[in-house]
Amino acid sequence: MNTRESMGRRVLAYHEHSKHQPQRFAPGPGHLDWANQPDPFRTYAGAPQVRLPLVADRLTVAFEDLYRPSAGEGDAIPLTLESVAALLELSLGLSAWKVHGDSRWALRCNPSSGNLHPTEGYLVVPTLSANGAGPGLDGGVYHYVSRDHLLEQRRGMDPGEVSAWNALFPAGQFLIGLTSIHWREAWKYGDRAYRYCQLDIGHGVAALRYAAAALGWQARLLTAPATRDVARLLGVESGGVRFGVNDAEPEHADLLLQIAPMGEPWVAMSPKVASLVELAGQGPWMGRANRLSRRHGMEWPLVDEMAETTRQPWQVESRAPLAAPLPRLAAIRGDDRGRMGAATLIRQRRSAQQFDPGATLDREDLWRMLDATLPRADQAPWDALPWSPRVFPVVVIHRVPGVEAGLYVLVRDPERVEALRAALDGSFLWSRVEGAPQHLPFFRLRSGDFQESAYWISCRQEIASDSALTMGMLTVFPPELATAPWIYRQLYWEAGMVGQTLYLEAEAVGQRGTGIGCFLDDGFHQLIGLRSEGFQSLYHFTLGRPVIDSRLSTDPPYPAPGS
Repeated sequence: MNTRESMGRRVLAYHEHSKHQPQRFAPGPGHLDWANQPDPFRTYAGAPQVRLPLVADRLTVAFEDLYRPSAGEGDAIPLTLESVAALLELSLGLSAWKVHGDSRWALRCNPSSGNLHPTEGYLVVPTLSANGAGPGLDGGVYHYVSRDHLLEQRRGMDPGEVSAWNALFPAGQFLIGLTSIHWREAWKYGDRAYRYCQLDIGHGVAALRYAAAALGWQARLLTAPATRDVARLLGVESGGVRFGVNDAEPEHADLLLQIAPMGEPWVAMSPKVASLVELAGQGPWMGRANRLSRRHGMEWPLVDEMAETTRQPWQVESRAPLAAPLPRLAAIRGDDRGRMGAATLIRQRRSAQQFDPGATLDREDLWRMLDATLPRADQAPWDALPWSPRVFPVVVIHRVPGVEAGLYVLVRDPERVEALRAALDGSFLWSRVEGAPQHLPFFRLRSGDFQESAYWISCRQEIASDSALTMGMLTVFPPELATAPWIYRQLYWEAGMVGQTLYLEAEAVGQRGTGIGCFLDDGFHQLIGLRSEGFQSLYHFTLGRPVIDSRLSTDPPYPAPGS
């Protein structure tokens, strides 16, 4: 019987099973079947298409200004087809095409493990007007195709449904849904793929929150709706007729984000989701999902089992209450580099493939990057989450002049300091770092050269030792995980959001970051003397000065208008 307790045990068993070990990697394919590499773009054949304008370059807001606390009424850009187009362009859209010889592949504003992009985006929206000439957008459910910057209409509203549908949306507000196609990651990573899919959802949430800030909007996660209702609203029920006709790989619903203007009173749309689901279910869904691989040489049933195990029931509130209201701290801002246009900086984000082992990171830039990961009230991206921080970067400093090489920890929730001290090596110093801002809860644990340890723990990847610093994101495994297994997904979402924040902050100071999914879980735990199963490392990250591969050329993400 699938009691919640047994499902919680299943989650913990999966986590142990999918760990990399010194003597073996987590179960994976062992080789890459290039002939069946999944198509990175889902499309729905036969669905009506709405081409979106490329308007993000019209935004004049600087990257620094995305951290401004909630502004007053009137600062938000009105909700129109054009503003939605800008949101999608700067969050889930393409940022460039890379070219090497005969090979060409897309990069996106939202990072992805292995650039495989399991995340799909859906728009649930009322009827919209257009800013300029041309039609707006009919109310309904749409799938976003990043390759072509267009929407595919999956469910339109009949004339008799339009008023009832539009009435469910507060003025100027709408929903974005994110789903995962697990096969895209499992093709390369096998059983560990579920972890990476959930990290990418976190990348996507932060990308959407930053893009919303550029428009004067806020974005918040809705935690109450059941996973099944999210799937029904987005039209992605696994095994349903929409995916069974041509054996298209299924999508699994993950979450809904509510987008609203800053300065407006916040009224969560969670109670309206059931009505939206009911209306959407009364009519036909348009389009047929494409098959991503011609054949599947290996299947990974444990990944699908985890997707089912971590589904959230409607009647259970998954919110972990905030221990205290989020503070209104003034953010540390650096020099004029952060005055770069937000659209430019967001689209120049890249994952570094190699670092200069002789380069250093400025100490003030380190403070700035760490500070950006601290949750603040009404500020991107952390006001998107309704729970207290559960992710605590353990930082290995290699080359930051003015900061000793060694092990450090950033305690993003002061309420967790004592729990962390009790969980880690008892001989750690826990000393405040000289020169660090007073409000920054950054502690030195142990001095020393840990480059070789970082290299070994990161599956012998030189990016972890050649960088200026690397980190493991130590994450709370709360007791309620045993009876609320969907929290497991949320932990990865938060870790992915930390990663996306660091990606952008690194770009803002002329550095570059990259996420590390391949690491020895328990090897890292040994390094920090972890003595409690109540914490686990879920994501690793490294940053420094990149070495650019001159063999690659870069093409713009989309053809110029009119070309």
